[in-house]
Amino acid sequence: MSGDTKYRIAVREAAECAASLIELEPALETAGAWCAEALRAGGKLLTCGNGGSAASAQHLSAELVGRYLNERPALAAVALTADTVLVTAIGNDYGYDQVFARQVRGLGKAGDVLIVFTGSGNSPNILRALETARELGLRSIAFLGGGGGKAKGLADCVLMVPHSVTARIQESHLFLLHALMDRIEAAGVNTAIADQPRIN
Repeated sequence: MSGDTKYRIAVREAAECAASLIELEPALETAGAWCAEALRAGGKLLTCGNGGSAASAQHLSAELVGRYLNERPALAAVALTADTVLVTAIGNDYGYDQVFARQVRGLGKAGDVLIVFTGSGNSPNILRALETARELGLRSIAFLGGGGGKAKGLADCVLMVPHSVTARIQESHLFLLHALMDRIEAAGVNTAIADQPRIN
């Protein structure tokens, strides 16, 4: 088959996107250090996002509380997207823009870390969560895309994928959340003995 196909274009975009992530290494090191510091001090990581970004937020929390590469005790993480009763109750009573902020206010404390995923950087409920984290003294890490949107100016540490296609951004966020896990486990936070990677 000759010429470009949608598949070949997507593969090229994904490769270009992956290559651009090299520039995020300093921010990733900062994010890893902050997460390790919070966990060592008895704090927790709160994660959130909408749609596919909610899946990324829950994926990260699962790696922390469950297991990533190392056999170790569970690490403290809460996905603010996971409780449908809570999310719909807050959305119904206070508005959808408050579904994460109210949970940050109830569960978060100074020294914890809020980790948000948003391709646009402009989701109102993510912006409110970042504002609440700052108010309460939580550090914040934002996995963003494109130009970063309003979230870029609200987050303390930004991991921004310089692409406009949502699929490429979300694929890159998956790689980056695994890279973040590499740094957390390398920091020796409650790590016991190394084990072989699992395959799902």
